[in-house]
Amino acid sequence: MDQPRHLRLLDLHIDLARQRVSRDDVPLDVQGLSFQLLACLLRHRDAVVDFDTLMAEVWAPAVVNEETVTQRVKLLRQALGDDGRQPRYIRSVRGRGYKLCEPPVVAETLIPVEPVAPNHHRGAWIAALGIAVLVLGGAGWWEWHRSLAATTATTSPTQELLQRAAYYAGIGQRDNNERAIGLYQQVLATSPSHAAAQVGLSRAYSARACLYNFPYEWARSAQQLAETVLKSDTRNAAAWSALAYAHDCRGEMQAAIDAYQHAVVLDPADDGSRASAAYLYQERGQLVDALRANLDLHGDASRVRFRDVQIARELDLLGFTEAAEQRFRRSFQLNPDNVFSNIAWPQHLFLQGRLAEAQTALDQAMTRNTPHVGLYVLAGELALLRGDRTAAHSTFDQAVRLRPQMSLPTTLATLYGDTPSTPAWLDTRIAGMKSQLAEGMGYPSDQLELAMLQLARGQRAEALATITAAVQAGYSDRAYLQTSPLLRPLTGEPAYATAIDTISRRMAEQRAQVMAAAWRPAELRQTP
Repeated sequence: MDQPRHLRLLDLHIDLARQRVSRDDVPLDVQGLSFQLLACLLRHRDAVVDFDTLMAEVWAPAVVNEETVTQRVKLLRQALGDDGRQPRYIRSVRGRGYKLCEPPVVAETLIPVEPVAPNHHRGAWIAALGIAVLVLGGAGWWEWHRSLAATTATTSPTQELLQRAAYYAGIGQRDNNERAIGLYQQVLATSPSHAAAQVGLSRAYSARACLYNFPYEWARSAQQLAETVLKSDTRNAAAWSALAYAHDCRGEMQAAIDAYQHAVVLDPADDGSRASAAYLYQERGQLVDALRANLDLHGDASRVRFRDVQIARELDLLGFTEAAEQRFRRSFQLNPDNVFSNIAWPQHLFLQGRLAEAQTALDQAMTRNTPHVGLYVLAGELALLRGDRTAAHSTFDQAVRLRPQMSLPTTLATLYGDTPSTPAWLDTRIAGMKSQLAEGMGYPSDQLELAMLQLARGQRAEALATITAAVQAGYSDRAYLQTSPLLRPLTGEPAYATAIDTISRRMAEQRAQVMAAAWRPAELRQTP
């Protein structure tokens, strides 16, 4: 008998083919491994599913332990609104495993199928400081891989490899990204010009550089793969999106925006590229454009993994602090494997001046997922605010060891080290940054690092001019300029106050535009 597509579990509607769960037609944030875990329990109806079976059917061939399963069940329960002490959907069976509280029932189409625009080529922060290579281009990456995993028919060995590669890449973890790379390479070993495999490998290479602390050369390789596909097919939307992600990882903002926009023109259903472009609008200070783009996704918004963090960041910059905090907190609670959620919440608390809370959240984030350089930089800033320069240098040095190819950690580790930086080193560093910025590399926020170097060199006027230029280019985080110890020597300068005032006026104008817009987020509609 064919497996049913639609199931009902009490008040939950589950579309197995589209991997969607809803309650009262409202989509729930059940994605990736959480959905696979739910699907496994559904297959076994109301029978107890032991740990070995769960590990074999959900995680294999990855090797995990019972604690991994338990933590994933906890995340699934949170997404469903289930209480492990009084469960409605999933019951723990002590010493054995888990089971559904009620057997699922087959249902007719329960979740309306949204129209999808034709796609003829389907196959395929720190935010405040601007470590810009760790950008949200990854939103499009995970979305694309999920789409491929869900739509690739398993009718040939090649298609099976592609489907499995997409599954691993879509999980969003370093080890699984490497598994995906190996599978894409297997396809290309026998079919060197296979477009979907080239696009998939391009995205996985970019993820190496953007998310998993590999050298930036991998983003160059990713760019070359995407360009190879586009030479043969200039209308391949997925290849344009992969090219944008590669540019994004390398800090080539305008090139990334152009390519993301091209992808959306070719495939209006490409919400991943739309959300990634929105992040870059945000970095340029176009917060109204960014927020509107993130609220105007064409498909299932919950499938764009980092959308809530982006919206929260935009609301925060615009001054909607309470609404932003709700989103940051929820994402941090529900997504312990989301690298950007782990940065965003402690960073938000830091920028609010809630330093003890920020340290607590940072300590928790440090125990999760792949270590992130932004967490170490934030730890260093908090240490400086406590007056502990030794601890600050230690954490900055850890950031360097994690990403030796990244500029900012090296700058901070040197500026706050035991040995004073030499004028020659500072001059070389300043000249290099100026050259890169002149060539269009980097984001407005990258100019803050240049200002730190100029300040260390005694070039106070130049540092103030650099801050002014960053604001003119769109830098919009006034809270960071007011809070971070890294630029504190400038805070008494009139030009510095003017830069902050410029941001305040620009944000007030954009805030008014948002409040006047019919598309503003629901939580702002009751805001006076």
